[in-house]
Amino acid sequence: MNLKKRVCALLLLFVVAGQAYADEGMWVLKELNKQNLARMKELGFTPSYKQVYSETDPCVANAVVIFGGGCTGITVSDQGLIFTNHHCGFGAIQQLSSVEHDYLKDGFVSQNLSEELPVPGLSVRYLHETVDVSDRINSEISGISDEFKRLAAADSIGRVICDSIGNTEFVSADVIPFYNNNKYFLIVYDVYRDVRMVFAPPSSIGKFGGDTDNWMWPRHTGDFSIFRVYAGKDNKPAEYNADNKPYQPKYVAEVSLQGYQDKDYAMTIGFPGSTDRYLSSWGVQQRIENSNKPRIEVRGIKQAIWKDAMLASDEIRIKYASKYAGSSNYWKNSIGMNRGLANLNVIERKKKEEADFAAWVAQDEQRKEKYGNVLELLEKGYTSTNEYRQAATYLMEAFSSGAEIVRLARMIQSVDVDGSTSEEKDAFMKERIESFFKDYDPALDQKVLTAMMKVVKERVPEQFLPDIYKQIDKKYKGDYEKYTADVFKKTKLLSYDQIESIIKNRKQYDKFKKDPAAELSLSVLISLFELQQFMSDAEYDISKGERLYFAGLKEMHPDEALSSDANFTMRLSYGSIGGYKPYDAGWYDFYTTEKGILEKENPASDEFWVQPEYLDLIRSKDFGPYANENGDLQLCFLTNNDITGGNSGSPVFDKNARLIGLAFDGNWEAMSGDIAFEPDLQRCIGVDIRYVLFVVDKWGKCSRLIDELKLVK
Repeated sequence: MNLKKRVCALLLLFVVAGQAYADEGMWVLKELNKQNLARMKELGFTPSYKQVYSETDPCVANAVVIFGGGCTGITVSDQGLIFTNHHCGFGAIQQLSSVEHDYLKDGFVSQNLSEELPVPGLSVRYLHETVDVSDRINSEISGISDEFKRLAAADSIGRVICDSIGNTEFVSADVIPFYNNNKYFLIVYDVYRDVRMVFAPPSSIGKFGGDTDNWMWPRHTGDFSIFRVYAGKDNKPAEYNADNKPYQPKYVAEVSLQGYQDKDYAMTIGFPGSTDRYLSSWGVQQRIENSNKPRIEVRGIKQAIWKDAMLASDEIRIKYASKYAGSSNYWKNSIGMNRGLANLNVIERKKKEEADFAAWVAQDEQRKEKYGNVLELLEKGYTSTNEYRQAATYLMEAFSSGAEIVRLARMIQSVDVDGSTSEEKDAFMKERIESFFKDYDPALDQKVLTAMMKVVKERVPEQFLPDIYKQIDKKYKGDYEKYTADVFKKTKLLSYDQIESIIKNRKQYDKFKKDPAAELSLSVLISLFELQQFMSDAEYDISKGERLYFAGLKEMHPDEALSSDANFTMRLSYGSIGGYKPYDAGWYDFYTTEKGILEKENPASDEFWVQPEYLDLIRSKDFGPYANENGDLQLCFLTNNDITGGNSGSPVFDKNARLIGLAFDGNWEAMSGDIAFEPDLQRCIGVDIRYVLFVVDKWGKCSRLIDELKLVK
């Protein structure tokens, strides 16, 4: 359990007259209540609760998995077949690609089990159990007033609970706080480490529209990829072995070819990463000014340098494709979030909620004693750390996430040279250093480092700059291009053999401390540590304020069903299919068709270029059983399900809990959704499962995968 992890956000779940409550919420399946179930039924859902979630019998939730480190997937066959997004599988596709076998550009199709490609390092996690341990923890910490000691005690108890389970490479146990540290759950996963790539469409399908269409509607992107989980003896998790067999899951999701209509029921189950729905007005202001704005600026500079190099070289394009996509996604998210928060007057709405809370507290002496200083804690905590947060964001974006040579130096600095065994050092070299160099270009990184040095110097106040800047300004007279050229000329870190010598030889490691890349990394690390120290006391005040604020809101609205903020645990969201009105006199329909590919296709654009043979296939309109009743092929569709990052690859189910699509994006007009849910604007974008099957069948000619599915026609 992460000691400093906070589940934050401000409630916007209040209802208009005549409604039970809005359809906001990423609900813990174990805690679905009568209100949730009644609303699901009202919207059209027919199965029972136990069919969706059960701790004893096979259920829909058993088929939903964590894919990799931050996505969701769905099990669709009794042979361990997993559907997820193309952008979720992108790292694996890139990892297995080369100039000779460019699976990013050309796609990948396996026609039998032997052709399926192992993906080193990729794992799939199935939820084993969820146990409420709130009573055990809260009974021990309820009398602790100091927030640091309270969090430390909860963390300690959580580790003891996890130790009783026994964390291994195949079992992952963690105690995670929910409801702003008011409840705690033990979450246990079975971890499958033999995962193989089965099918990937070319990027002209899986990433059609690129950055231009990212977070936008209408979409025409076939954002899917297919993998398979393999198991060892007795169907248990195992490391890769050629003798492993396809995993036989507890439950297999049915796949519907029946389509959907406007206002039909829609449900997602997945692993949303993080929301801040109970974030205070001061927290929102800090997010806008001191986190998002620096991130937007620094990533924009870095990505422009990367993009130019990627367009000039296929080798660099393949190396940097996954890194660029990951960086750009959060960059554009930050831009959209700031825009949405301003357009929707979220700060003013938060202030109104806080004023209502203050008025409620003032009505009762016991409330004053319990909640009287909550808003003061939050205001002081955020406003006192704004300057530190902004400086820290610039340093992290420029060096921790920007110049890769700094990150490489930090990796090596983290090795316990004396305490690590030879086997651990060999594993470090193979798993961390080999993979780093596979996707690294020093000449490109040198350009990035120069730009990062400049933007930090211009934006970070002198008192927060790493001390190394004083040395650089004295020796190089502010010429950062000359400085970075020297770093890359003199560093030992561009050689695999020299890095191995550093971590295996104490004398070499001691000399490494004077390596220019190591000196830069350490200087940045010290500055970040100092900034964290400046913020630490305030962060505990914020944590206490947010814990008590949620508890107060729950007491203030006893009849409301309040959902816990997302924290990358399994959640259910229910809603309906439907379009939306993005602006005055405008209306977006709830689905797109193949016509949009032909309208957008542009052979001169790297984002909208499509293989000629695929264009011919689309123009032929040979859509078979995957066409709708009008003969069109539906590509993507909209629901008002409440999702966020981590939900990528989440199954979208119909009223019968049958798979109709895979969630892959949100919409530009509601990028503030992680902080403020907007039912009239917020939409989940999914790829139609019929489009997925069309690409597999008609483009990939891979009928064996279609035959594995439990199709409902």
